[in-house]
Amino acid sequence: MINVRHAEERGSVNLGWLDSKHTFSFGHFFDPDYTNFGPLRVINEDRVQPGEGFPTHGHENMEIISYVLEGALEHKDSIGTGTQIRPGEVQRMSAGTGIRHSEYNPLSDEVAHFLQIWIIPDTQDIEPGYEQKMFDRADRQGVLKLVAAKDARDGALKIHQDVDLYSSVLRDGDTVSLPLRSGRRAWVQVAQGSVAVNGSQLYPGDGAAITEEDAVSLTATSDAEVLVFDMA
Repeated sequence: MINVRHAEERGSVNLGWLDSKHTFSFGHFFDPDYTNFGPLRVINEDRVQPGEGFPTHGHENMEIISYVLEGALEHKDSIGTGTQIRPGEVQRMSAGTGIRHSEYNPLSDEVAHFLQIWIIPDTQDIEPGYEQKMFDRADRQGVLKLVAAKDARDGALKIHQDVDLYSSVLRDGDTVSLPLRSGRRAWVQVAQGSVAVNGSQLYPGDGAAITEEDAVSLTATSDAEVLVFDMA
């Protein structure tokens, strides 16, 4: 079964400096049918204007992944991390017992376009942590590249939940497939371009919940970048 979440159905907030689209309930946006999907709690597609950003604020007991599509994101936090995230780099911040951080667009001439992803951890009150890795575009071309996992296998970021997160960069016509073990479900998020997912057409910003299927099959109908979450 596949249930498509169309981009235009998402929540939206535009503060001038921030244009944000919410796949799931977030802030003042509430959709009783989309509060979460399993442990997947937030997928926000954010665009931050040059020189602007989120001032220092706090989180607890959440795995937070930042996935930059265009521009750059500057991150500073209360455990001493200070870094920039560029396209191809993926950041994981484990909030645990509590962490404070800020995120800004350090560029003067380019919008920062990124996905902010929250995953509910399977263990509460862990020590806060941070990790960031580059996943070259060439290594994600035409394949499903594991970028985050509970066991951090194959060079993936470690997350504290039974979720395997894959990234794929596809050329028009490329096809990739991910088998789903019994009892698993998946979420597909189209970051850029368009793909057919198990026979359903998805466009930029669309997502899809996949349950009771043996596999996730993606066929690009234009050049595309896609995330796939495989979870219990």
